[in-house]
Amino acid sequence: MLLAALALASASSAFAFDHSHAAWDALLKRHVVVAPNGVSSRADYAGFRADRAALQAYVDGLSAVTQAEYRGWKREQQLAFLINAYNAQTVSLVLTRYPDLASIKDLGSILKSPWKRQFFTLLGAERSLDDVEHGLIRAPGAFEEPRIHFAVNCASVGCPMLRAEAFVAERLDMQLEDAARKFLADRTRNRLDAGSGALEISKIFDWYREDFEKGASGSLARFLAHFSDQLADGATARTLVRDGRPPIRYLDYDWKLNDAGR
Repeated sequence: MLLAALALASASSAFAFDHSHAAWDALLKRHVVVAPNGVSSRADYAGFRADRAALQAYVDGLSAVTQAEYRGWKREQQLAFLINAYNAQTVSLVLTRYPDLASIKDLGSILKSPWKRQFFTLLGAERSLDDVEHGLIRAPGAFEEPRIHFAVNCASVGCPMLRAEAFVAERLDMQLEDAARKFLADRTRNRLDAGSGALEISKIFDWYREDFEKGASGSLARFLAHFSDQLADGATARTLVRDGRPPIRYLDYDWKLNDAGR
């Protein structure tokens, strides 16, 4: 009996989930092209397509994780797992029709958006991308982490960059903060407009305003004030942002595919 128990424990340890997400990390390092300014990126979908077997092996590993196993993990391990799952499955979805699409929206229909398509298994259930983002990550009381909006990638130019590394539990807070700072520093998507004096920001802040107003921030202006150095140039402009004085305007969202080959 003791020998059987030891053998079972050994087998369980041998097949324990890899929280370094090494397989996904390697794919990202090979196939994410970071812009020279470091605040945006494009995905080399042709490269991902050539590495499709490795991508499939990674997502199969994600699908093998049970609810019981997941519940036994630390909070940071759970969140890193869900962010990486979302991003890897988004790439998988794009590859179902690549290169014959101009936007991820082309994968949807009048009746169902691509984010509502249930095309993979995660934690023992058939899931869509919306299920992961809204049903698991943004579930009330689950994580309450607004910076996830700078980590999950929707395969679009308007979206925060796809990071060229996997999210991992031991560095998760730093990675989320870095993702937020990079996105807020991208003046094509967020900036204090010198002419109008308005704070022109991504529609993400409009769509998910309630997430940014929760917790210590209390308001969108206060959340953005934390990133005044990224949003504005010069001491005077940054003070305006820190004080929450500029009116807010939302920029149009660019849904073109974030393809490095285009």
